[in-house]
Amino acid sequence: MIFDHAMTGIQRKQDTRARFMCGAATSLALMVTGTNVASAQDGQDTEAAFAIDEIVVTATRRAGTVQDVPINISAVGGAQIEEQGFTDISDVLAYVPGINVVDRGGRNGNRIIVRGLNADALGQGSASDGGGTVATYLGEIPIYIDLKLNDLERVETLLGPQGTLYGAGTLGGAIRYIPNKPDFNEMLLEVRADAYMTQKSDGVSEDVGFTINLPISDTFAIRGSLDYLNDKGFIDYPFVVKNIGVSEPDPDFSSETDKAANFNPAKDVNGQEALSGRVAARWQPTDRIDATLTYYFQNSDNEGRTTSGHRGPVPAGRYESPSRVLEPNETENELLALEITADLGFAELTSASGVGRYRENGQRDQTDLLISLEYSYETFPTFTAYTFEDEKSTFFNQEVRLVSKGEHDYNWIIGGYYNKLNTKGISAEYTPGYAAFAGFDRPDDLEYFSSNTGRLVEKAVFGEFGYDITDRWQVTVGGRYFEYKLETSAEIDFPLFDPDFTIPDFDGLSDRPFDPTAGQEDNGTLFKINTSYELNDDALVYATVSQGYRIGNSNGIGQCEAFDPDKQQGACALAQGQVYNENGDTAEFDELAFGPDKTTNYELGLKTAWLDGALTLNTALYYVKWQDPQLGSATVNASIPITINATGAVSKGFDFSGNWRVTDQFRLRGSFSYTKSELTADVPSLIRTITPPGFGSAFVDGKDGDRLPGSPEVQFSMFASYDQPLSNGNALHYNLGYAYQGDVLSRTGGRGNGLTLDSFGVANASVVYDAEDWALTAYVNNLFNEFGETGVQSSRLYNQTVSGASVRSFQTTVLRPRSFGLRLTYRFSG
Repeated sequence: MIFDHAMTGIQRKQDTRARFMCGAATSLALMVTGTNVASAQDGQDTEAAFAIDEIVVTATRRAGTVQDVPINISAVGGAQIEEQGFTDISDVLAYVPGINVVDRGGRNGNRIIVRGLNADALGQGSASDGGGTVATYLGEIPIYIDLKLNDLERVETLLGPQGTLYGAGTLGGAIRYIPNKPDFNEMLLEVRADAYMTQKSDGVSEDVGFTINLPISDTFAIRGSLDYLNDKGFIDYPFVVKNIGVSEPDPDFSSETDKAANFNPAKDVNGQEALSGRVAARWQPTDRIDATLTYYFQNSDNEGRTTSGHRGPVPAGRYESPSRVLEPNETENELLALEITADLGFAELTSASGVGRYRENGQRDQTDLLISLEYSYETFPTFTAYTFEDEKSTFFNQEVRLVSKGEHDYNWIIGGYYNKLNTKGISAEYTPGYAAFAGFDRPDDLEYFSSNTGRLVEKAVFGEFGYDITDRWQVTVGGRYFEYKLETSAEIDFPLFDPDFTIPDFDGLSDRPFDPTAGQEDNGTLFKINTSYELNDDALVYATVSQGYRIGNSNGIGQCEAFDPDKQQGACALAQGQVYNENGDTAEFDELAFGPDKTTNYELGLKTAWLDGALTLNTALYYVKWQDPQLGSATVNASIPITINATGAVSKGFDFSGNWRVTDQFRLRGSFSYTKSELTADVPSLIRTITPPGFGSAFVDGKDGDRLPGSPEVQFSMFASYDQPLSNGNALHYNLGYAYQGDVLSRTGGRGNGLTLDSFGVANASVVYDAEDWALTAYVNNLFNEFGETGVQSSRLYNQTVSGASVRSFQTTVLRPRSFGLRLTYRFSG
């Protein structure tokens, strides 16, 4: 994806006061329709004063407003992000109809689900995984990152597949983070500081940063930003053992003496320290060439998970984790991007090149999994286990695109895309004290080790052709040809049985040959048809049929050896049809890898403006056919989460958004969406469960008509904003927002003893004092201190105690409780 040259022309050259007045007055306005309200100016009549001034977007590769573009799109501007204090994408998308964000905290990242396209159980995830159905772009480079929202021009959200416009294929939609480019005309220094407190937390959190813009000449400028977040956290870990393998993890919980002798409680340990920034250099040697070189980074140290053990077997509260060990994690993201646009006269040529690196490592409690394997680990009275994981990925991405120019009845876009991704990772399980207890020669207590590597190469050509049949009626057709090749390798070892095993050098994993039987490759074509008709100057109806595609991948687990009744099979994956027990039962699915899936999206939409532009009402109906959907399941052995392919699913529904400037000072916003997503065929052995007492494996079939997990059927949001001018020329702005989501299934059809997460709604309120060069905001998030659960790991069937050892895997992720704070922004410009 490339940053259009036209975008530079829409950066508004407002004075400092006007920018703050407009931004603060509408700090909630843009979350639904992407519009902000233009202030009434001297000489304007009432009609003009009440009109809504929309953000210009470039989602179709040409500049246009949200109301004019014949696709389902919303946008939120940078001023509103700053004034409302949005910190990540989950804050924004809570007010966008048709999208649900599974907020799992900084340790696990946020899963983004568009129009119900999800079949994964809502368990723990990776900070590098946004769910897979949505493509995210930073500038013009496709990369998943849960970006801190600082110094952005806007965030655009597109619903529906976008593979004929963007290099990276999308299954359900795309999210674009558009940063502010260096400005040749204005020197700027902006300083921001935010201090807040959260209920259930003992500390004061802070978020501070600055942005600087330096015009070196009329053709060269540099822009940089740096931000530091120190979130104190609110989840306690009261059951952390003092000495792993020595302290008793399951003492008499009613005895304060026993607990004090064995536990080293930790408070507020889902906190996060994050340092993020970017430096951009922009050069425009002529009016026809514009080049920007940008370095981005975002590094996070996460103390622990945002999980609650209140549904489990130990006496944990709503904001207490049942884990026996601390679960720190750190991530590093880097991206170097070069974006160049050249005006060729007949067309604009755009090139975007990106080189990136991602690194993540951390540890987690592994005790529950090993006890549930029933391999006698629980006979060790002080058994506690943990896993250390390390992963790294690097990529090179290149896109080239031509976009036609000129006043014609036709327009066209053609582009090419190349992406190369290299990955590697390890997982090492340690069982301190167990080796000596069980008589193994393993001083480091390394019980299990797995490693995997991968290389993915993607290529695509794409384009669209549009024709204006009349002044009001246009038709666009698009196509995409793609191909990819994936090579992988995976190995597992059981060092307890091999005293000579040594952990391989992490960097050396890259030299390991790929498994010739494990890779996959595919190619194919996608199409798009879109037409729109202007019923009048204030009403646009559009219809779209588009296809999306997502590649397959390896599950990153080594294959099980042939079944031997005299040996126990550990954490491994079965090939389809492989025997796994003495009864001759075979695996229903290939647990080693999963194939690609595809969507066909049918959409009919209407965009309207009323009351001389003071009111906009938009709606869309959609039907999405999902072929070979990638569904979450688990291995027969050890119940390791994996992905498999089912036969089919559908998602259908509608969404609505409205934006009304009631008076010059009072505005209302709202949105509503309804989504029904379900399987269209039975899926044998989809859900892995157990048969208590004990942890014997059982599988439950998914049935035709089963509701898919992860997203609510009903969502709605409402906003109100009121401006109060003051006699000294400054202003107060009052903002109130409320976002609601209905209940959510944790497993397909609620089967396998899955948990249905209750509905909840969150209200946020703020008051802004807006002066000429600065703004001070007092805010409260989660105003009514709503308790909400956003994700689930395992099920209640695991709430068992074996030989005195409790299994605590049934946990939920929870919302942040009420927070209140002060945010200050000061701008120096010249």
